[in-house]
Amino acid sequence: MAFRIVFALVIALALGVGPREAKAQAFPGKPVRIIIPFSPGGSADAQARLLGQKLGELWGQSVLIESKPGAGTTIGAAFAASSAPDGYTLYLAGASLLISGSLYRNLSYDPVKSFAPVSMLASSPYVLAVNTSVKAATVKELIDLARAKPKAVSYASAGNGSGSHLAGELFRMLTGVELLHVPYKGQAPALVALAGGEIDFLFADVAVLPLLQAGKVKALAETGLRRSPLLPNMPLVTDSGVPGYEMINWGAILAPAGTPRAIVNQVNTAIHSVVQNADVRQRFNAQGFEPIASTPEALGELLVSEAAKYAKVIKESGMKID
Repeated sequence: MAFRIVFALVIALALGVGPREAKAQAFPGKPVRIIIPFSPGGSADAQARLLGQKLGELWGQSVLIESKPGAGTTIGAAFAASSAPDGYTLYLAGASLLISGSLYRNLSYDPVKSFAPVSMLASSPYVLAVNTSVKAATVKELIDLARAKPKAVSYASAGNGSGSHLAGELFRMLTGVELLHVPYKGQAPALVALAGGEIDFLFADVAVLPLLQAGKVKALAETGLRRSPLLPNMPLVTDSGVPGYEMINWGAILAPAGTPRAIVNQVNTAIHSVVQNADVRQRFNAQGFEPIASTPEALGELLVSEAAKYAKVIKESGMKID
């Protein structure tokens, strides 16, 4: 036995590592990468880069951001899911990860089972915004207007299968009104159409705030189950005639399934530290997002519940991608 111990130490020294390092290398011992499924320049990219910077400062190790956009975020998700489960590849996921699971067939990964939840990162509600000519000052008045004129009231989305599309379809399903869906190629043209009076309403992301402040559109409610600290005076859809309504933008950090729990916990602890940073909170808030960390278990529960909700909306609405 003593001979074996001595022999192991000799081998370790020959490889240039000490006894402790021979037993376990500290994480991270090399650069970590965060995969985002979008092109550079958007809010997800900005959040990932800020997170990467702060994690790098904590760890004393480089954290690289890699954009892998395309195919409704399935390219980036597939790449992350198939990466080595060693903590050196992380994935910045959002609702699109779970939406794609019900819209695309024959994916090479499972949107929930192929990933290890690490932590929530950010959350933001949608805003139910109407153009200024719509004669509705509340959600109830909008519903009454739609009931009086079936399929005459229109709502825009950022495209078929987008979060704003699901938000509109969930609203239609819970209220029983008949609406006209008008898909656009992205949130920006949908906002232009809303401000220009081409459509009646839109479940818009926080990019709508400048239009609200300029008085070019009206806000009726936000879509969370609690009031966002970023919109403290705005009523909730669920308190305005549509009980149980919730649809939010969220971002979370995942790792490939099978990543050791010790590493998941270490990354989780680091993210908790980052989101408490005053600079991080200010910069996330400026984008309209609330930085928020969670336990891996809480994130896992969210993924399962959100996937089920999206799947139900997609199935019952007959939603298809372009």
